[in-house]
Amino acid sequence: MIALYMDQHVPASVTEQLCRRGIDVVTVFEDNRAEQGDEEILDRAAQLQRVLFTQDIDFVEITSRRLAQGPSFAGVVYAHQQKATVGQLVTNLELISKVMTLEEMRDQLICIPL
Repeated sequence: MIALYMDQHVPASVTEQLCRRGIDVVTVFEDNRAEQGDEEILDRAAQLQRVLFTQDIDFVEITSRRLAQGPSFAGVVYAHQQKATVGQLVTNLELISKVMTLEEMRDQLICIPL
């Protein structure tokens, strides 16, 4: 099961519902990293061996650049802030967390809803 690292743009309701479903989730707020830049947050997720979930479009560009130039990252799941409901986010993140491995997610960008 993949553990998730939630960016500051993720609604608390998504994190709460995932925790209720038994998904291992840590937020940037809990990790005292909310004030760090996007690159540092992506590196922190990799350091913690967690896949980053974000609704910040900047991470799409960052991961694209890293795929071309490096360095490696633990994986990113992205959802547009206005194109997915809380229910869709929770369902998709739970599925990804339960069926993917950290190795399968390495250097991957998944956009949801699936």
